[in-house]
Amino acid sequence: MDFALSEEQEMLRKMARDFLENECPKSLVREMEEDEKGYSPELWKKMADLGWMGLVLPAEYGGEGMAFLDLAILIEEMGRALVPAPYLSTVVYCGMPILAAGTEEQKKEYLPKIAKGELILSLALTEPSASWEPSGVETKAVADGDDFVINGTKLFISDAHIADYLLCVTRTKEGAAGEDDITLFLVDAKSKGINLTALKTIADDKQFEVVFDNVRVPKSNMLGELNGGWAVIKDMLPQATLAQCALMVGGAQQVLEMTVNYAKERVQFGKPIGSFQAIQHKCANMATDVDGCRFVTYEAAWKLSEGLPCSLEVSMAKAWVSEAYRRTCAEGHQIHGGIGFIKDHDMQLYYRRAKSSELIFGDADYHRELVAQQIGL
Repeated sequence: MDFALSEEQEMLRKMARDFLENECPKSLVREMEEDEKGYSPELWKKMADLGWMGLVLPAEYGGEGMAFLDLAILIEEMGRALVPAPYLSTVVYCGMPILAAGTEEQKKEYLPKIAKGELILSLALTEPSASWEPSGVETKAVADGDDFVINGTKLFISDAHIADYLLCVTRTKEGAAGEDDITLFLVDAKSKGINLTALKTIADDKQFEVVFDNVRVPKSNMLGELNGGWAVIKDMLPQATLAQCALMVGGAQQVLEMTVNYAKERVQFGKPIGSFQAIQHKCANMATDVDGCRFVTYEAAWKLSEGLPCSLEVSMAKAWVSEAYRRTCAEGHQIHGGIGFIKDHDMQLYYRRAKSSELIFGDADYHRELVAQQIGL
């Protein structure tokens, strides 16, 4: 078995790492936690100029035409650097659904702008139920002439405050609760009736409650078929989940490297603490967790790239990575001791994101249930 990356993939990884080490220092990460926008337009533009926004988009829409596996490699490097940018929201959660389900007019309108970094999008899926299932969608869209009128509340919506469009998941049949009556709309984020409330999160990322109060959207902004939206979301969720896993793998790898380097340098009782068996075993556990995270994530990403069934592998990856990233950070904290808990140290940046990432697109228990179902239980 050959698990090595291709020469082109190795070049992508090295280019991304070198770029982010120079352009996304931890000082920028800290600054963006306090910034109202939460991202640097200058860094966003540089990322777009490198072709990152259009990495998996076809060349006809201004993209690079690369595979999802290549995207996972890039996203891992973003997780390693804790890049503060609406990349996943724009490219994975919204851009890929537009590519999959949009009309030719919609693709020509939105995808080249995404590839150029001129458009930011946000997925408005989850609601106060915090469910990732179709039963959790209660926001309603009612036809009215050439428009639909949307009413409802979306919760935990990333980057809504800087989005140009919200990909809103709505229910278009009264009294229904299944997946056959869900419709997607690309809603202008500046539309009258959209109200945002910032949420305080452990990761200090930008999540919002988004209230739609009689928001009008043209029928031409419908993405996919009427009452056929869940099929689009169902195809997007494995991509989004794996993208989140890749982000977490990058973070876990950096925590491991930080901790091993600290164990080599920190001297106690006249010798580096890395010479003590207890510390060695903790680092060995971390290395095992990180390698396991990467294996299950990339196996699923490869299958997705090849068009093979991968729902089992995706859920296995998210169930494992969600907890392994947090475990890795916890062990790192133990080895660093008190210094790892202070605000000025980078460890807390990773731990807070690890804790937050557990819940995004379903926590470990949610995905263990899906795995159990798929193995016949």
